[in-house]
Amino acid sequence: MNNLEVTLRAATPADEPFLFDLRRATMDEHLARAGESTDERAHWARLRYRYNDAYIVCCGSERLGLFKFFRDADEWTIVQIQILLAWQGRGIAAHLLHEFLKQADGAGVPVKLSVLKGNRAIGLYERFGFQVVNSTDTSWQMRRG
Repeated sequence: MNNLEVTLRAATPADEPFLFDLRRATMDEHLARAGESTDERAHWARLRYRYNDAYIVCCGSERLGLFKFFRDADEWTIVQIQILLAWQGRGIAAHLLHEFLKQADGAGVPVKLSVLKGNRAIGLYERFGFQVVNSTDTSWQMRRG
């Protein structure tokens, strides 16, 4: 990660414009390819889904992205990982996954996520041991553990 000091902080309403722009920048291409809606209302609905589980990925005071997840007693779920395009390729998502999965392993729980078909993040998830367990027309459901 090139000595980046990455931290997480809870998202606040003041982060919503940043999160909306982040979502458009990182997801429009994948959503369009999958035939999913890229309109403003769909983005806001997805952004607000489980908003209390949203964490801003930071380096110092700079916002780099979003990591949204939740922990149930018997299974943990990664909802979204989105990193600004300018910060992609620096190992930030891999670092977040590594730390989250280390905690899940310590708790003895599996982790699940969903990823749009064609999203290059699939390779990252596979490197961390996720396997496809189900699919829809547009996405794969993956599980580890």
